[in-house]
Amino acid sequence: MLNEGRDDVVLGIGDDAAILSIPENHHLIQSVDTLVAGVHFPVETTPQDIAYKALAVNLSDMAAMGAEPAWFTLAITLPDDSSAWLDAFSKSLFSLAKKYNVQLIGGDTTNGPLCISITINGFVPAGKALTRNTAQVSDKIYVSGTIGNAALALAAWQGDCLLKDETRSFLNEQLNRPQPQVELGLLLREYASACIDISDGLIADLQHITDNSNVGAAIYFEKIPLSKELKLNLTDEALLLALVLSGGDDYELCFTIPENKQKEFDRVMKEHGISVSCIGEIELRPGVRCFLNNKEIDIQGKGYEHFVD
Repeated sequence: MLNEGRDDVVLGIGDDAAILSIPENHHLIQSVDTLVAGVHFPVETTPQDIAYKALAVNLSDMAAMGAEPAWFTLAITLPDDSSAWLDAFSKSLFSLAKKYNVQLIGGDTTNGPLCISITINGFVPAGKALTRNTAQVSDKIYVSGTIGNAALALAAWQGDCLLKDETRSFLNEQLNRPQPQVELGLLLREYASACIDISDGLIADLQHITDNSNVGAAIYFEKIPLSKELKLNLTDEALLLALVLSGGDDYELCFTIPENKQKEFDRVMKEHGISVSCIGEIELRPGVRCFLNNKEIDIQGKGYEHFVD
């Protein structure tokens, strides 16, 4: 599997390791994500969707750090060596890689249960990386896009709710092919005080920001952006709250904006046509609280956790 195109790859695939050139006065940003069949995606998921999501979730990590993605490695474990499966996987992987100008620089292939692990590298000007530990009291809390679509798709797949075919198709697209917010991440370098991508659930991931920053947060459910598909198909309030607040797999960004930058930030978002919503604010009191109709609600689930039944 080959894809080319970056001048900063001195030596790519074909040796024991790659040789890369990092821009002067930049920091290297690195992240790794692993997807396991039956855990992170249904076993019947197509190779095209598996490839797309495996790279997209790593691109989302770059976005959350305000980094420009550059190179990635791929470690893939396969139950068999189906050339048709690998061809479909590769075409989808390289199509997304080309879109974001990232290059595959190495990897490994082994035999076993289906598992894909990607390590991605990018760079950011020194001192400009976005982190989780710098939110301040009175900062406004934002999210990009809409929240809860992927969780509803997964709930339908698990048989927890029924969906019309056209709605299921739309939501499955949200689950299998999340849109990494790379452009937004780059813009946030100048505005955000803290940032994270939403993978384990809105509450759980926002809690990472508040815990690391030694602050708390209040969010308002009515302000959380929801798709019309989600609102039309979920009349069960308890399930709606659970999926939106704790469902995960959105791969949107959750970030904080200082109050004195909010007006300019909102203007820049409109200029770039990027959908963002202010859903609350950072507080001094520890913990994350969610309010519905001016009443604090009990948050039953805190998000996805490995090794928990």
